[in-house]
Parts: sequence; structure tokens; C-alpha cells
Amino acid sequence: MDKVVVSVGGSVLIPGNNDSEYISRLAGMLSSVKDEVQLAVVCGGGRTARYYATTGRELGGDTYQLDIMGIAATRINAQLLGVALGDMPERVPETAAETARASEPGRIVVMGGTEPGHTTDAVAMMVAREMGADRVVNATAVDAVYTADPRKDPNAEKIPRMTIERLGELVYKEHDASASSVFDPLGVQIARESRIDISMVDGRNVEELRKAILGQPFDGTFVDSHN
Repeated sequence: MDKVVVSVGGSVLIPGNNDSEYISRLAGMLSSVKDEVQLAVVCGGGRTARYYATTGRELGGDTYQLDIMGIAATRINAQLLGVALGDMPERVPETAAETARASEPGRIVVMGGTEPGHTTDAVAMMVAREMGADRVVNATAVDAVYTADPRKDPNAEKIPRMTIERLGELVYKEHDASASSVFDPLGVQIARESRIDISMVDGRNVEELRKAILGQPFDGTFVDSHN
């Protein structure tokens, strides 16, 4: 049985548009595949985190304090998904190792962030390393990796398949404004060292997300960490 970690961006999970309908569909899909793959899910903060970051900054909060509130937002988002899955934890796992220990076939473990300085994409890769996962599926607000930000550049080209080295080049390219949003640099490093593949897919397209989770051909970008 393959082991898969799904990183669900906060802007995908709760963009403020039919949130409950999407979360219900997401939970239903995850439940439908939990006996085919061993699943762990990491939730981002999204607009919940942005609200506290913005308000906290206006109140004089420093970066560390804002990060702590952001992590709390990711964890309440994880509990929200847990409600939809029918198993809301009173306390979500707080470390990658804790999630890996709790993971088992037929059970979906859901968590949020861990500590300041680590994005939930990086956390997902840490969980994957601890679990010995086959792949991380990154459910994003964009349907794939592009040569540039498709929202700003009409000539941006979709990249259906790439190596982890090429992803690293995109992420670390200093002057590419879109690079920072592609994937977390620490996550790329872990993927390269641990040889964990990454699938980038439109998180709101539940059917394509299901295909990526199951390791089937999907509409998005497959990042090969083995070649």
C-alpha cells in the first residue's frame, strides 16, 4: 500500500466561497481512498491565518507572535476537516513524528503547522520523510507548475512533468517573482534527499486530486525525485 501525504493549502481549504460544500466533497473523496493508500493530511492557514496576521500586526505583534497565531489557525483548519471526516481530534498532532506514529492503513491523520519558520508544505514533506511516504500531493490554488505566474504572464507555459532539480531551480531563482509560491525550499531539499515525488494539482478539482493521491495520471505537474 502506498503512503501519501496531502498538503492542502489554506487558500484552497477555506477561500470564503462555498467552504463547507468543498470541504465535504474533499472529506468524502479522502474517505473513499483511505483503504487504497495510507493517508496523512497537512492543512494550511489561509484566510484564517491572514486575518490574525493582519490584525496582530496592527496591534504591534512581532513576527514570532504572528507565526504562533498562524500555526494555531492551521490546526483549527485541520480540526474543521476532521469534523467533515467524522473524527475531529480534540488535539491535532503537533509534530511530523507524531503524525507518522499515528498514521496507519484505513486511518486519515490530519494536522496543521508545527513551529515558526516552517510552512505547511515543508511540514508535509517532513511527515512524508518520517512515514517513508511514496509521494506528497500538493493541493494548491494553481492547477500546475508554470514557467511563470500564469495569473500575471499570459505566455506562461504549463509544465506537466519535471525533475526535482528543475523545481529547485524555480524555487531558488532569486529574481523570479513567482518562484516563492511554487513550493517551500526546505520541502524541495527534503524531497531531493529522501527521494519523495511531488504531485502539484488544483486542490479544488477533487477528481484530479483523487487521481494524484492514487498515483494515477492527472492534470497537473508531476515532480520526479528519482531521476
